[in-house]
Amino acid sequence: MAEEEGPTVELRQRRKLKSSENKESAKEEKIHDTPMPERAPKHVLFQRFAKIFIGCLAAVTSGMMYALYLSAYHERKFWFSNRQELEREITFQGVYELTHNNKTVSLKTINAVQQMSLYPELIASVLYQATGSNEIIEPVYFYIGIVFGLQGIYVTALFVTSWLMSGTWLAGMLTVAWFIINRVDTTRIEYSIPLRENWALPYFACQIAALTGYLKSNLNTYGERFCYLLMSASTYTFMMMWEYSHYLLFLQAISLFLLDSFSLEQSEKVHEVYKIYIFSLFLGYLLQFENSALLVSPLLSLVVALMLAKCLQLNVKKGTFIAKIMKVINFYLVCTLTVTLNIIMKMFVPHKENGHMLKFLEVKFGLNMTKNFTMNWLLCQESLQAPSQDFFLRLTQSSLLPFYVLVLIICFLSMMQVIFRRINGKSLKETITLEDGRIGGRPEIIYHVIHTILLGSLAMVIEGLKYLWTPYVCMLAAFGVCSPELWMTLFKWLRLRTVHPVLLALILSMAVPTIIGLSLWKEFFPRLMTELMELQEFYDPDTVELMTWIKRQAPVAAVFAGSPQLMGAIKLCTGWMVTSLPLYNDDDLLKRNENIYQIYSKRSAEDIYKILTSYKANYLIVEDAICNEVGTMRGCRVKDLLDIANGHVVCEEGDKLTYSKYGRFCHEVKINYSPYVNYFTRVYWNRSYFVYKINTVISFQS
Repeated sequence: MAEEEGPTVELRQRRKLKSSENKESAKEEKIHDTPMPERAPKHVLFQRFAKIFIGCLAAVTSGMMYALYLSAYHERKFWFSNRQELEREITFQGVYELTHNNKTVSLKTINAVQQMSLYPELIASVLYQATGSNEIIEPVYFYIGIVFGLQGIYVTALFVTSWLMSGTWLAGMLTVAWFIINRVDTTRIEYSIPLRENWALPYFACQIAALTGYLKSNLNTYGERFCYLLMSASTYTFMMMWEYSHYLLFLQAISLFLLDSFSLEQSEKVHEVYKIYIFSLFLGYLLQFENSALLVSPLLSLVVALMLAKCLQLNVKKGTFIAKIMKVINFYLVCTLTVTLNIIMKMFVPHKENGHMLKFLEVKFGLNMTKNFTMNWLLCQESLQAPSQDFFLRLTQSSLLPFYVLVLIICFLSMMQVIFRRINGKSLKETITLEDGRIGGRPEIIYHVIHTILLGSLAMVIEGLKYLWTPYVCMLAAFGVCSPELWMTLFKWLRLRTVHPVLLALILSMAVPTIIGLSLWKEFFPRLMTELMELQEFYDPDTVELMTWIKRQAPVAAVFAGSPQLMGAIKLCTGWMVTSLPLYNDDDLLKRNENIYQIYSKRSAEDIYKILTSYKANYLIVEDAICNEVGTMRGCRVKDLLDIANGHVVCEEGDKLTYSKYGRFCHEVKINYSPYVNYFTRVYWNRSYFVYKINTVISFQS
């Protein structure tokens, strides 16, 4: 048997060697048969270099000019260089506490870096010291310089994304023009510089640009590696800068999942992006003090479900009926696994972060009803309402919305056309040319169409999300009008024969953006120049006087109570301890805010005194603007919401029935009669603020 086995094994090995040799020889023959690409002429190489050089120069210049514009506009609007340091801090509206301590909120030790998401400030402080800038520039100027610089990067990234999609840097210029003209709806940098989104969204724009390049079919190996590395770095940085970043990445992951489901030849690349999500989530979890919100995020559940679904997929030949059935099963499997995994994670991982968001969404979409003050107060915020007609009117006046709708419709219909052809088993060309007129076959275009539809759907419900959607409206509209492929796709459908469609597409891709650019220049450029010429001034003497009084008269160990927004300003400008902060990611702070707001409700002096002393408050600040608020939205004033939550006002058939036997505290305490004077002593007031010392020894003499 041993002698017989030898030749048999040897024969099998020879056969394997022979088959492998045949494969290698076939590969060699294929390589030899493939014609070597001819080297491009020198003038073609020079044209390519000139195009790339001019485009890069235009992109960088656009970003720098926008950053300088923001700096000049900010100086003119607030007359920043002539303000006192205290007034600068008031216009700045931010929090500088970079370490976790027990000197910020009374009776509470907080990790300020984690709860306030102060990673940007931590990085800025390190850079400020490491670069020796403390000997050259004031901290506040260094800080706003970084933020404005990031906005320049934001604009540059949008420029590059539109350029990559259209093939011409003219699209990038148009993107920047629309972004600046519509800046009221594209960014909140003018209203509040230290917002987390102002730090985070530039990195997300860089990630979008890198992802766009990475998904392109004709990308070379070096370009692909560069895009992958940039995408990895920007994804992680984006996640560190903003506590809500993983929700935005979740929408992006859904877009990529749908792209993969349509079998658009980018499956491996899409799964590489999923790996970046996993890496960023776990690294962020470790470096954000074991942030449990990242573990229970829908992004992690979706990505893990996608990975598991890929392992369970069968090798079925594409285009067959079984393959189509497997696609449907795979889609159902991913959705089911995502929900199941998220439920399991929430069962085993203790978490409290962002739970109020789910409750808010339930009430927002009518799935639940509540009298809770915090929920109703959030629902009344303008940024959480549906967009107003003015928003659409502004976008239409700048010609952005009409062209965006046109581009989106053409790209979407072309995408659906390609998908139906694939479902029907029709073979499509791997390399798409201009003559094909099939813009919906490009993976990066499909991704952007799906992503902008998801973002737009949310922006139609919550106006505050328009700042995520509108910048990409600028980018997508500019790409479309500057893309010959889009015009060629339209002409293919129209069966244009009178004029050569390719020539007409090339002409329109240059003529249309040029006409748009000239019209925008004529109408909006004078306005921008006027804004830079007008010298405005920040004027809030009452707040300045209040902060000055606190720094000069209040004891260092004093604890102040009042509205969360005012307490945030006091903590920033004076450093004194406060009872609450304008943070909405912590249940305890949310409860504190509601309790402190009771100073504007119909509660007794004793009730308010007990609430304030339970938080060790020494001073109470009553704001006249809240106490005498005249709201435009019915039932959205702070005092109205408190009455509803406390059951003091019940609306029945238009009649309001008051059940509280006490007057409104903020009014009654100003009159200075018993029992209010027994608990509170007024020590300072101006037109806007009334400061009361909370008595430690109570006298009940009338």
